[in-house]
Amino acid sequence: MPGLVIVGANHRSASLGARDLLFVDDAEAPAFLHRLGLEQAMILSTCDRVEIWATNADPAILESALMVRSGDASLYTYTGEDALRHAFTVTSALDSLIIGEPQVPGQVKAAARLARIAGTMGAKLDGVLDAALSAAKRVRSETAIGEGPVSLAAAACQLARDLHGDLSSRRALLVGAGDMGELVAESLLAAGLGRLEVTAPRITRAEAVARALNAHVVPYETLSEILPLADMVLAAVGGRSVALSSDAIARALKVRRRRPVFLIDCAIPGDIDPAVNRLDGAFLYDLADLERVALKGRTSREQAAVSAKAIVEEEVASFGKERISRQAVPAIVELRQYFEEQRQAVLTENLPAPEATRLLINRLLHAPSEALKEGATEGAEWAQMERLLKKLFRLE
Repeated sequence: MPGLVIVGANHRSASLGARDLLFVDDAEAPAFLHRLGLEQAMILSTCDRVEIWATNADPAILESALMVRSGDASLYTYTGEDALRHAFTVTSALDSLIIGEPQVPGQVKAAARLARIAGTMGAKLDGVLDAALSAAKRVRSETAIGEGPVSLAAAACQLARDLHGDLSSRRALLVGAGDMGELVAESLLAAGLGRLEVTAPRITRAEAVARALNAHVVPYETLSEILPLADMVLAAVGGRSVALSSDAIARALKVRRRRPVFLIDCAIPGDIDPAVNRLDGAFLYDLADLERVALKGRTSREQAAVSAKAIVEEEVASFGKERISRQAVPAIVELRQYFEEQRQAVLTENLPAPEATRLLINRLLHAPSEALKEGATEGAEWAQMERLLKKLFRLE
């Protein structure tokens, strides 16, 4: 392994408060790396983890640099093959709070970019990053690690896409200002929702949520008029009474000419009359429904993680073999150069082809033959030489 050392803390080893103290933002990263005084190092700093990756470094230097920021953080240290395995696992999003997070490879690339700006990205560390990103690509393409929602909001987005396809031309209405409704609305916007409108019994609450989401406010009194315009309706009033009746949804569907509407009841007790489920064109989900979809997604990712970890082990082994094989390159180059010199020497003698090839073979085999004769006098060494000879020239 290329002398790799990783020291850091993550969501399992350190509290959120400790990770906040350890956090190194992009603007600070180059100066932080310079202070380490290392030729090759980078800092991976996210909400889940803060880690220093370095080559040929004293782990104590890395530990000290982090402990200065948060003395009570519980740090872990990996070296050699363990560090390589950790790097591959992190980059493949198998060590994240949410397994399979798609943004993790991008975070690793961003950390590498900052290291290049700081001048602390060398060939060894760059080789580790390339191999880690390659492993992550295999994990994403060969497993279902990134498939299936793992949160209620992600489940809502998936269901919305299943019903409406591309969300960029779709319109959603958030009725009420409950936290869960705001969270789902935020996720829909992040997924590409075209337009979001907010209404609530108290206009001031609707305005506050609309400002936070950069959405449009509509008067609650006009609910019956705007309801038919919505492709998605999120109910989060939480008034312990039905805010959207079956009749109101039926009238909206009639105006929509039966174009489907996706409804999410984000309140407990519910805001939407359960009888809506019997209406053609109405697709109603409550929080329990979303939780079942999310649980299925989490189970799917956990199963995929088993295959993903096997891929990581393959890539770690492949990386080690490749580095070892590179050690033979100088000897191979020297051997080829020697053979070429002998070939050129024979060509200068202007012999007929049969004699030239015979002479070339004799010259190439002279030194190995002498070494084999000498080795034959020592039993143990000869057995090893014989095995190597047969392996090199495929004599078996």
